[in-house]
Amino acid sequence: MGHAISMPTTALTYIDEKRIELARALASDPEILLLDEWLAGLNPTELQTGIELIRSLRADGRTIILVEHVMDAIRSLRDRCIVMNSGEKIAEGTPAEALSDPEVVLAYLGEGHA
Repeated sequence: MGHAISMPTTALTYIDEKRIELARALASDPEILLLDEWLAGLNPTELQTGIELIRSLRADGRTIILVEHVMDAIRSLRDRCIVMNSGEKIAEGTPAEALSDPEVVLAYLGEGHA
């Protein structure tokens, strides 16, 4: 992102805009970082960059609560996840356990997929 240091934010790529959002959040050195759909709208290359950035924050010992619908991110970043539907917890466990739970499949894919 060094190339973009003097560019107006309106000229940045979407992933660079996301990096600025994250930098603002990290400026106060929070104990817990809540990322709500932070990876939404990224193309596949940007998504991998975003996942690696979150992974590096986690490796630095930061606590991250991730609200996300991008399954690649959930599978690769989380040891444990909670799945909610209409404000109610319907599953909890490893991503593999939670995402294969029949209630989760029914809620997110509909009948015929369970």
